Amino acid sequence: MDKEASLEEIVKNNYQEQTILNLNISNEKIGIASDHRGYNLKQKLTNYLTKKGYTVIDYGCDDKESHDYPEYGFKLGKAIANNEAEKGIAICGSGIGISIACNKVKGIRCAKVNNIKEAKYTRNDNNANIIALNGNMPVYRAKDIVDVFLKTPFSNENRHKNRIQMLDDYHD
Repeated sequence: MDKEASLEEIVKNNYQEQTILNLNISNEKIGIASDHRGYNLKQKLTNYLTKKGYTVIDYGCDDKESHDYPEYGFKLGKAIANNEAEKGIAICGSGIGISIACNKVKGIRCAKVNNIKEAKYTRNDNNANIIALNGNMPVYRAKDIVDVFLKTPFSNENRHKNRIQMLDDYHD
């Protein structure tokens, strides 16, 4: 590409290799957690977000030794539910296990995402407060996904609010 694509163009066209720059990031508190398989990506995203002006709170793990993802998914979920951070990023080998753990916490809507289009819709339609990523995802893709997730507002449309309320009200 000769010119830098706008955020709207990137989301609309689902670009994966275009790095998103200069998104006027606010100083939000972002929680981040991983197991051992997501540790490297967590460290890279923490550095990236800190440089962009975010306050990043690390909920573990702290090394590459084997760790159980539920422990860190629960910690991150509780932190978001208790308003210690506005949004969260969860990372494990596939992103699936830690997303399940996060979703066990009341008030959490964690979506496992693979691309920027999913990141956009999970914020716009579902008001997700945590995204889960695959720890083996290329860093450039993870950065783009995180940027879109953090910058996309909830639509606040009644149909979406009603669906979220249905999820919140469900008890088996």
